[in-house]
Amino acid sequence: MTDAPDGAATRAAAEAALAGQPHAIVERDGVRYTLLGTAHVSRASVDAVRAAIASGHYDAVAVELDAQRLQAMTDPDSLGRLDLVKVLREGKTPLFAANLALASYQRRLAEQMGVEPGAELMAAAADARALGLPLQLIDRDVGLTFRRAMQRLGWWGRAKVSGSLMMGLIASDAVGDDDIERLKQGDVLEASFSEFAGEVPELYEAIITERDRYMAARLREPPAGAHEVLAVVGAGHLKGLAAHLADDREPPHDVRAGLETVKPKSRVPWMEITIAVVVLGGFAWGFWRGGFDVGADLMLQWVLVTGGLGALGCAIAGGHPLSILAAFIASPITPLHPALASGTVSALVEAALRKPTYADFMALRDDVGTVRGWWRNRVARVLLNFFLTSMGTAIGVWTGGLRMLGKLFG
Repeated sequence: MTDAPDGAATRAAAEAALAGQPHAIVERDGVRYTLLGTAHVSRASVDAVRAAIASGHYDAVAVELDAQRLQAMTDPDSLGRLDLVKVLREGKTPLFAANLALASYQRRLAEQMGVEPGAELMAAAADARALGLPLQLIDRDVGLTFRRAMQRLGWWGRAKVSGSLMMGLIASDAVGDDDIERLKQGDVLEASFSEFAGEVPELYEAIITERDRYMAARLREPPAGAHEVLAVVGAGHLKGLAAHLADDREPPHDVRAGLETVKPKSRVPWMEITIAVVVLGGFAWGFWRGGFDVGADLMLQWVLVTGGLGALGCAIAGGHPLSILAAFIASPITPLHPALASGTVSALVEAALRKPTYADFMALRDDVGTVRGWWRNRVARVLLNFFLTSMGTAIGVWTGGLRMLGKLFG
């Protein structure tokens, strides 16, 4: 941008739009970045963003979104094109549930506050495209953020978050004042995780700090020819993002590559092996110590307890009789062969027998806002099937294991 009269006028208009709004300006490598901190539930933030873009001062716009979140915001029909069976087979059910919890949480916020969370980000994207300005989506994929956040937790932490996630999915109460204040200060993902995961400090690094570095790296790769870039981000990112943008020296591609890496699962599933050894060892000990009758009785009890509780979870979820049968058959095998996870098996059977319709997907966000809607909507019921069958099986494994130990050593 030049300081010609038109340039001076646009600069003045941009400064007027930023007046009273949290912002920071960083100049680097020939590019002047204006970081506009927003509150995700504020109409004033929407107005400030639109006024800044309308000023004509900026030749590129960046927003705190990834491609998936932008599509979800701007193309509600995309949910209806989802292949639920593929989600189940690829083991992405928890991620799908997390995205659904986020959508449900945002819907409650919109009803409570009268402003769609992230409305200023949608406005920035829409106005940039309308004016023909390059649009940068600088946030990390929400799935990567979720997986990296979960990796920071131990087994108990992941179980706690998963349980809280399921409770968050069916919550319909008003959003608490603390979460609203957190949103005003600025990050929808942090507030959402707090909503369904509770206070888990280990998640902060992946949800906030890592994303500050990631977004700074993305901004350091501006569109060709861009010299004035407006970056619209939650106010909670403003300080960290400005610092990383000004000070980081590592090549941006290397920064992004490191922050997009998800640690691969161990090739040796020690937990599963340990459970399998204990169970099979218990059966062998029973046959060796008490003969056929004791061994056969241990196996029968194991099947009845694990299969029965897995099937009970499926039944509570309103599963089809064949889904309940699949849960009963798969649950005793799950600890011995993790690839045959009972929740996935029963959910796949449920999805095949009661195939969700386009209307189910379209009504999903509204239906998960009520307890009754979870059992009415076929997509939601498949998710319930997955979670409740898995929970029933897990309880059955521990119960069956304790009963086995009691019978062997009692």
